[in-house]
Amino acid sequence: MREYFEELEQQILSPLAVKSQQSKGRSHNESLDASRTCFQRDRDRIIHSKAFRRLKHKTQVFISTERDHVRSRLTHSIEVSQISRHMARLLRLNEDLTEAIALAHDLGHPPFGHAGEDALNELMVNDDGFEHNQQSLRIVELLESKYPNFSGLNLSYEVRCGIQKHKTPFDHPKDHHAEPFVSLEAQVVNVADEITYTAHDVDDAIQSNILLEEDLVKNVQLWRDYSNEILSEHANLSDKQYLYLMNSKLITNQIQNAIETSKTMIARSGVNSLDDLQQLENKNLIAFSPEFRDAINQLREYLFDHYYSNHSIYRSNKKGQLIIKQLFSALSSDFKLIPKTYYNDRGIESKPRVICDYISGMTDSFALSEYQQLFS
Repeated sequence: MREYFEELEQQILSPLAVKSQQSKGRSHNESLDASRTCFQRDRDRIIHSKAFRRLKHKTQVFISTERDHVRSRLTHSIEVSQISRHMARLLRLNEDLTEAIALAHDLGHPPFGHAGEDALNELMVNDDGFEHNQQSLRIVELLESKYPNFSGLNLSYEVRCGIQKHKTPFDHPKDHHAEPFVSLEAQVVNVADEITYTAHDVDDAIQSNILLEEDLVKNVQLWRDYSNEILSEHANLSDKQYLYLMNSKLITNQIQNAIETSKTMIARSGVNSLDDLQQLENKNLIAFSPEFRDAINQLREYLFDHYYSNHSIYRSNKKGQLIIKQLFSALSSDFKLIPKTYYNDRGIESKPRVICDYISGMTDSFALSEYQQLFS
């Protein structure tokens, strides 16, 4: 069965797609799976990991305990995965590799979102800092340990490189591999992540009554254009129906623009193979058109000014940072507060790094519970 999928990849995928048979393999040798390609196997290992399940209770923008229907890291990752697979299919890229990268791209996020990441990076300033892409790699290469012969999930090289090179407007990834492998599949995940961020943050902001839809119509050209199109096509829409259609149009148009632009950029680049892509000076071939990028940036700037910097979200972020800093201080003062089973086999790693790993793996609710038990 695995051979069938591998042959299918050879027949239908683009010459620029990563084929399972050509994978550079895993850090630790394993027998090939009878029914799954290496990337299908990676995807399944990620889904069945504890780190993936914990994303259910980790902040996207709001602390996960504060709202029922806003996105969590888990629902965000699922949405990125769905959009990534769709885009990969349209570009004849490897859907399984794209899905694996998408599902793993936020595993390293700490509790309380980017505010929590900033707090841990500040606390770890003298110990190489903290960055969630690097932490995602630590999880799949070391911390998520369930197999007898190796630490981590032992994922394929291409998946690990895709996690490492993941970036959004929030991210500042560092180089990890000496010669990082570039894939269009990883680039698809980057764009799909931004598409998802943009669409669901607008939706969450309106649903939470932090942004008023009529203000978006007044101040954001892209939103105004889509609103006029929908209202001209449909009459007697309820508010819920209208917002759903707006969100759908925002996602669909971003995907369409990225696909059309990327096809043009790939054709103009002259690359005909993965080796050609590695040699290309500007390797980024999955993108929006310049005009559409300007329109999306106007929307994102409005979100930064009126949503992410909203007073209630600012207070929520500060609350999360204070919790993390006080937990870090308490664990640094008394290392025995960490369960011995967590650090027993960690070898020569520094205590600050072990504490950082422990806190970053917490869900919002668990961090809050630990804080209350220690300080209330």
